[in-house]
Amino acid sequence: MADKTQAAVPAAGAGGEAVGGPAAEDKKPRSVRVVLLALMIAMLLAMLDNMIVGTAMPTIVGELGGLEHLSWVVTAYTLATAASTPIWGKLGDMYGRKGAFMTSIVIFLIGSALSGMAQDMGQLIGFRAIQGLGAGGLMVGVMAIIGDLIPPRERGKYQGMMAGVMAFAMILGPLVGGTITDHWGWRWSFYINLPLGIVALLAVSAVLHLPKKRVDAKIDYLGAGLLALGISSIVLVTTWGGTEYAWGSARIMELIGIGVAALVGFVYWQTKAAAPVIPLHIFRSRNFTLMSLIGFITGFVMFGAVLFLPLYQQSVQGASATNSGLLLLPLLGAMLAVSMIAGRVTTNSGRYKIFPLVGSVLMIIGLFLLSQMDTETTRLTSGLYMAVLGAGMGCLMQITMLVAQNSVEMKDMGVASSSTTLFRTLGSSFGVAIMGALFNHRVQDVMTERAGALGSQLTEKSAQLDAASLAKLPAAAREAYQHAVSSGTHSAFLLGSVVAVAALIAAVFVKEVPLKGAGAPKPGEDEARDAVPVPLAEV
Repeated sequence: MADKTQAAVPAAGAGGEAVGGPAAEDKKPRSVRVVLLALMIAMLLAMLDNMIVGTAMPTIVGELGGLEHLSWVVTAYTLATAASTPIWGKLGDMYGRKGAFMTSIVIFLIGSALSGMAQDMGQLIGFRAIQGLGAGGLMVGVMAIIGDLIPPRERGKYQGMMAGVMAFAMILGPLVGGTITDHWGWRWSFYINLPLGIVALLAVSAVLHLPKKRVDAKIDYLGAGLLALGISSIVLVTTWGGTEYAWGSARIMELIGIGVAALVGFVYWQTKAAAPVIPLHIFRSRNFTLMSLIGFITGFVMFGAVLFLPLYQQSVQGASATNSGLLLLPLLGAMLAVSMIAGRVTTNSGRYKIFPLVGSVLMIIGLFLLSQMDTETTRLTSGLYMAVLGAGMGCLMQITMLVAQNSVEMKDMGVASSSTTLFRTLGSSFGVAIMGALFNHRVQDVMTERAGALGSQLTEKSAQLDAASLAKLPAAAREAYQHAVSSGTHSAFLLGSVVAVAALIAAVFVKEVPLKGAGAPKPGEDEARDAVPVPLAEV
């Protein structure tokens, strides 16, 4: 018996009318477009923030001081985002997605306003943590609400929008951040979130109609605490390892021990909790587990590439750092185009297994090609290599979320979305840390080989020299550094291509389960099996 606030229909709009009805033709497209616009703004806020703030950091330090605590401005935000992501997903499943999503926007905006008013570095770090808590619910809310409103078969066509927002943020983020800081001051790097967030908040409040939920079970505070502790420890290990502390140092070993113990305790407790933060039964789905693995590897590779490609282009190819986001245009442009094509094909055919397979192969080839770059590689050649990698990511970025959501029941949509997002986030943390450690080690070795004691001294504190420092180097030292960076990127991308093989192996075992809402059930089948529960009214 369907609940009075929901109806199981193949697809419906935010207003609750089934697709295909006379009123739905007008009402659903209009209402869904407004909701999607609000969701994309929220997604943009989450993705754009760190890139804008990163550009403003030198100015912030110049005014507030506290250079020794600089890394914590980013780390506090990242920690809070990663630790809160799965909790937001569970709250949405338990108490309603609209309320959880709007709450996360409000917290994000409060953190943004407070960060803009910070008077010292300690305040800024604390306010960034508040901002990160809200950001943890933005991406999860977007994915889960789209999962509620749009059947998986139709969801593919909206992939291009999400990929477009991601590309927009990565390309224009540094440029926007620099422009805002130069003309309005660094505080507007945070204040700019307020008008955009308020627009998203008002649109979601007025147009999005989802049923309110209330469950008798209490929030699993112990599970949430253990998970937050475990995730925080992992992120700190990947952030500090090889930079703030040596990989074998006591502090890193302590964090690893705490992280492992907390996660083991979390998994055990999830088998006992009445309302687990991440129900372990979702991992019984082969496709969900495989998509989580592929998402982890995609995050590992992508953020490593985003970190090292601009560095290579600036240090070796002499590109300007002013518009650093534009250096990634071949990668992000290919990713956007292929993601849109993959979405359309999935919507029209209902088939998707080909994309994880092709995407993994292209990702391996692209990373291997990038590992072959040296000091003689032209920008055209490196651009083509990036396009191959971008095409592979375009096949994977949104398909992983689509298949993961299709693999669980509607009641678990939030935790499925948050878990997939979390695995990608953790993958990016590991990717940046491991590829970064390999890169730094290789740069140090080559600089010592080619420039002796001077080379070792130049890269003792950091293997990444800025443009000003590079320009001041003697010609011989500069040439040695270019060879060192080329060698470092070779090692990092070669490692990435090896890791990407795991994604291909996982893709081989993906089972192509029909997308829910893909069509009318055959006679004699349970009509509710492939139907998507869609809210008829807000209660």
